[in-house]
Amino acid sequence: MNRAAAAQWCERGIALLVLVILAFSAVATGAVRTLEFLVVQGLTLGVLLLWGLRLWLTEKPRLFWPPVSWVVLAFTGYAVARYLTADIEYVARQEMIRVLVYASLFFAIVNNLQRPETMTFIIRAIVFLAMAIAGYAIYQYMTGDNRVWHFINPYENRGSGTFINPNHLAGFLELILPVGLAYLLVGRGRHAVLAIAMGYALLVVAAGLAVSFSRGGWISTVVALTVLFVVLVFKPRYRWPAVAALSIVVLLGAVFFNQNLFSKYRLARIFDHGALNTELRSALWEPALEMWQENVWFGVGPAHYDYRFRQFRPAEVQARPERAHNDYVNTLADWGIVGAGLVGAAWLLAGIGAVRCWRGLGRGDDMGSGGSDRLALVLGTSCGLLAILVHSLTDFNLHVPANALLVVTWMAFLTVQLRYVSNRAWVNSVGWVRGAGSVGILISMVYLGWQLQVRGREYLWLQQAARAEPNSHEQLQALEQAFAIEPMNFENAYNIGDVYRTRSWWRQADYETEAEQAMQWFERSMQLNPYDPYGPLRMGMCLDWLGRTAESEPYYNRADELDPRGHYIAAHIGWHYLQIQDYPAAQAWFERSKRLQWKDNNMSTTYLEIIRNRMLDAATNPLALPLKLRGE
Repeated sequence: MNRAAAAQWCERGIALLVLVILAFSAVATGAVRTLEFLVVQGLTLGVLLLWGLRLWLTEKPRLFWPPVSWVVLAFTGYAVARYLTADIEYVARQEMIRVLVYASLFFAIVNNLQRPETMTFIIRAIVFLAMAIAGYAIYQYMTGDNRVWHFINPYENRGSGTFINPNHLAGFLELILPVGLAYLLVGRGRHAVLAIAMGYALLVVAAGLAVSFSRGGWISTVVALTVLFVVLVFKPRYRWPAVAALSIVVLLGAVFFNQNLFSKYRLARIFDHGALNTELRSALWEPALEMWQENVWFGVGPAHYDYRFRQFRPAEVQARPERAHNDYVNTLADWGIVGAGLVGAAWLLAGIGAVRCWRGLGRGDDMGSGGSDRLALVLGTSCGLLAILVHSLTDFNLHVPANALLVVTWMAFLTVQLRYVSNRAWVNSVGWVRGAGSVGILISMVYLGWQLQVRGREYLWLQQAARAEPNSHEQLQALEQAFAIEPMNFENAYNIGDVYRTRSWWRQADYETEAEQAMQWFERSMQLNPYDPYGPLRMGMCLDWLGRTAESEPYYNRADELDPRGHYIAAHIGWHYLQIQDYPAAQAWFERSKRLQWKDNNMSTTYLEIIRNRMLDAATNPLALPLKLRGE
């Protein structure tokens, strides 16, 4: 086999791996869990390896480097710099690794998958994958099955396909539907069998999007399809097929929303108390903007929103939000003006590139009688990206790896089309391309490979800990092994401390030693994550347990500073005052906890009853009452 043939096989291997990454991440619950993203990371290493081989197998390799590539590179560098200065190292590193994976795939696709037939094959394969996932969502909706594989979906009466959250399914499908429609109406090779299969697949995709009952998904898809059909209506060659497709979509949509009561309810709530019924979401946006004001230029840190949220939480939000449910304010909070500006610049340059490609198509009649895959790709991917931008106003689809990977792929495909518009983006120096390209690929592979094995080993020990008997010696050993592998993971340190604390409370022998061990681990946890209120809270509880109540109060105060409107912290501060028999203070804290979380707050309900009984008992002894109320 000669070098040219070997290079071509490397290109095919890259295309196959990219398709596998997109398909696997979508069917594996969006690749939001550790194991699934590790698989994506490993497959990305394969892409980089094949790219590196292709650089040396190609006789005269060229690098395609349009302006958007500089912005992607700049944001990647900024992500590394921001990780090095972040307050919570472990969290920032995992976010940086995601950025490295996305950037690696973007550069690999732009420089290796430039053949129109390769992109067309991947797009059509993804359309049929989306059909299968949407079909699963329809099955979930029709049968009332709330399982996603072996996981339980908490969203009732909504289809989520292979995603846990129906909104993320909608984000995935809205990226694909415009692209599939563009290829159906405009693309080349419209054989009858393929056209029928594509049409059926797109109907299933649309139905899957409908049964997700994602209002943000519905609105963003309507916006994207409106742009798509308006553009095609002004193209005489595609006007009537576009009108026919639009009529079918409108008719089916009208039938669905007219016959389905739940869809009417969801639509009505769009205009209930404001657009998209955002009263709860806005309660997540305001804390994000308050965080951003702490560090306007650089943000609070990569993926720090969830860990800083407790300090800024409004009283009505007691759950852990994970994300701000708005990718724009979430990016601003995490990355600051600099990071958000770089991300915005990448989208802006991608949009400018789409306009340039569109004008290039307009100048030459590249749309022969058989259609144009280039027009389908430019129009379809642009509308799909527009849909996700609209949906990002009310959700966090860009933080779901499966959807982010599809966005990266669509942007890369769109960027490739600039090669038909201008030759200025090509770097033709063989030595420079091979040297710089090989160094960049090697550094990325070494770092991502090292982190892959570290995270993989930690994951295996954590799985062993999860399978062990709770608070057993075996669980403790597994957790300590995981921490030895990844000593920056504050959650492991906290969990080890909590095992020691629980063992101390339930064992008579050596309880003091185990409580001391617990406090050492809680101290480590607080050092690794200074914003977690549970570390100081548990420290205070251990000190109370050991009878060192005078030392515990500063830790409870620290926990309250870190989560001033959290019902869980308030209840445990009430527990502290109960231990020192300051019943009025304990009652005040438990009542505060009940005001913050009146449902499912059994701890406060139980202890308030205990406090009332004790105060009632004390009231029967007038001489003892003043002493008990003062805690003497």
